[in-house]
Amino acid sequence: MRNFQEKRGWKNIFQSKPFLMLFAIVILIFSWNIFGLWNKMWETAKNKKIIEDKVALLKQQKENIASEINSLNTVEGKEKFFRENLGLVKDGEYLTVVVKEKNLPEVLKLDSPSFFSFLFFWKNWFK
Repeated sequence: MRNFQEKRGWKNIFQSKPFLMLFAIVILIFSWNIFGLWNKMWETAKNKKIIEDKVALLKQQKENIASEINSLNTVEGKEKFFRENLGLVKDGEYLTVVVKEKNLPEVLKLDSPSFFSFLFFWKNWFK
């Protein structure tokens, strides 16, 4: 009998309430950490997608800039650049520049005729 109780010693410890409570707390902490890890993985995947989109946009911009540089290496590209950005013209051509004024005088609006404007007309007529 004594030999039987000694073999059950570890089993009694594993089945005791304090050990089971401690084991439940360890499982709860482990689960919480796994949940936190899962959230970090989700955030990382989201950030990876954002970065991949930015990289694709930068590659597209690089291609656009490379094509602009290649067009500037040609005579037609240089001529187009000088005409658009520097306002240069060939001999015999004229350049017309339209200047917009920042502070234009206000134009009086003429309201559509209404009944009250008709009355004000007669009121001012007899003054």
